Amino acid sequence: MDGWSAPGYTTIETLGEGAHGRVVAAVRDRDGRRVAVKYLTDPARRGAFAIEAGHLAAVRSRNVVRLLDHLEHGDAAALVMDHAPGRPLKELLAETGPLAPEAALLVFQGVLRALEATHRAGIVHRDLKPGNLLVGPKGEVTLIDFGIAVPTGTETDPIGTPAYMPPEQWQALPATPSWDLYAATAVFYECLTGGRPYPARYLAELAAQHLHSPVPDSGDPHLQPLVKAGLAKDPDARVHSAHALLRTVEILARRLYGLGWTRRGRPHFTPAPVPAPFALAA
Repeated sequence: MDGWSAPGYTTIETLGEGAHGRVVAAVRDRDGRRVAVKYLTDPARRGAFAIEAGHLAAVRSRNVVRLLDHLEHGDAAALVMDHAPGRPLKELLAETGPLAPEAALLVFQGVLRALEATHRAGIVHRDLKPGNLLVGPKGEVTLIDFGIAVPTGTETDPIGTPAYMPPEQWQALPATPSWDLYAATAVFYECLTGGRPYPARYLAELAAQHLHSPVPDSGDPHLQPLVKAGLAKDPDARVHSAHALLRTVEILARRLYGLGWTRRGRPHFTPAPVPAPFALAA
């Protein structure tokens, strides 16, 4: 498997590497199209890699990374995906801290559009977090990494990123779209405050907070109802679908910030211009 590269693609640089995959930026040789290629690094997960490809192929949304090809060669495999603009939300928040409310709502809108399409395809992402969301220079959001996604109703172990897992995911109950809505709201809270909803350092304490602690205060009384609805302990108390929550977000954003609220949010993602160098007078 070592040394194999997807035929027809030229690697530009490595973007990231995890326990089960390595992602590189590349170009498609026949037309120069920019792509991202995810290489399998653990042959034991070849079947799971193929399932991930199937999930990506089933979802159609401009807010979800698009699968272009699934290649296999012996024990090796690669997923070729469209290049998504931007950088991880995790990186952006680490650099900027909390976002302006309009910008946070713009991210939330993009995430919910991605989830609307994902859930329509019968899939639960299970690992929605800032590291799996790319944000472009106009606030456009792309959901990536379907590595642990499962069909709705699947009985699973409590796998995911603990800081964003709802109570029923900790309890290993059958997967539902409500899991992703909880995680999306946790991300929204982090956009508003710069911190995660529950800050425990140890796993047992973090589990107890997600299971039993009150929904934290975002500090914005106008947006707190969204936080409370999405982070409700009881899944039946949450908004019932990504579509319904998306409509609620858009209606509230227009009421608070006017019809141009998305335009007001976009400048927060545009990099500041670099000052031109100047010459000292002779």
